[in-house]
Amino acid sequence: MTGAVFRETTAESRTRSVPLAHLSLELGHLYMEDFEAGPERLREHFAEVAAWVPAARASAARRSRRPRISTCFLVDDYFSRFSTPAELLPLVLKEAERAGLTVDYLARESGCATAGRVEPAESVRQRLVEAPPVGSYGSRPPVSQTGWLANGQRSPVARNAMSEVTGWQPPQETAARMHSVFMDVELWSEQGPDGGRLWSCPFLAAVWQLARLGLLRHLGEPVLVAQPWDKDQFPDSWDQLPPLLQLEGAAEPFSAYRTCTLMPNRFLAVEDAVRLVLDQTAVDPEALAQVAERSAREGVPVPAAVAQRATYVFYEEPAPAFPPERG
Repeated sequence: MTGAVFRETTAESRTRSVPLAHLSLELGHLYMEDFEAGPERLREHFAEVAAWVPAARASAARRSRRPRISTCFLVDDYFSRFSTPAELLPLVLKEAERAGLTVDYLARESGCATAGRVEPAESVRQRLVEAPPVGSYGSRPPVSQTGWLANGQRSPVARNAMSEVTGWQPPQETAARMHSVFMDVELWSEQGPDGGRLWSCPFLAAVWQLARLGLLRHLGEPVLVAQPWDKDQFPDSWDQLPPLLQLEGAAEPFSAYRTCTLMPNRFLAVEDAVRLVLDQTAVDPEALAQVAERSAREGVPVPAAVAQRATYVFYEEPAPAFPPERG
């Protein structure tokens, strides 16, 4: 028995690491209305994206001489479903190729809500940690009850015994610099399928960012693991597709130290909300430690704040953004 080592099983790390690129470059995150507008809308989108891709790659090259960069594209099949994968996805890949772009990974937004037996959005919801404003006294119910997450104190309204409004005070951002920029974000509503939760676009986009940053775990296991897929063979049903497809066999890893998202400027408010969610999410500490150790070893340390690892390019969108309403 000399030299034997005994360990408590609970002391063993159960958080599995994931391969990491230097940059996850998102080439699109469009709604079904965009696809419904036809190939011309996709062509305009990828033409704008292609103009900014070299800048994103050059920025990554400033941190690493040989940056590992993977590309991805997110399809909204959660809030609405248009056409079929067999009809729509070849069109997406064709227009991307026309612009000189390659989509390494293709994801379904519904996978951020449910991925097999795992519910990534619910897992992140359980990790939300609100930052209470200074001087707050608990009058506002927690996010677990309301489904709303703020970066400060709402505007309180004083009332007298007759329930008449007697005064008004402005909202206050918790970490304001001279002046407040107050945000209050709805994360879900009770209007989902079968009476369940309907997750909001900002919240699902925050889950998506955590996956791209290699920080999304469920019971220590990675979530949204890419499945190899033949890009010439897509099914007729969205539910027949895995949540995340790897279309290019030689692609760099899906997750990365940093992300860059190229999208129309109408998404600016959504992505501001995403950063608020990321700032108030208690990410798996072992996953954070794994990324910090590996990035430091490569000489490309990442920001301590998770939200600071996500960057964006918002391009000017031609009007009208959507086709005229029917009816």
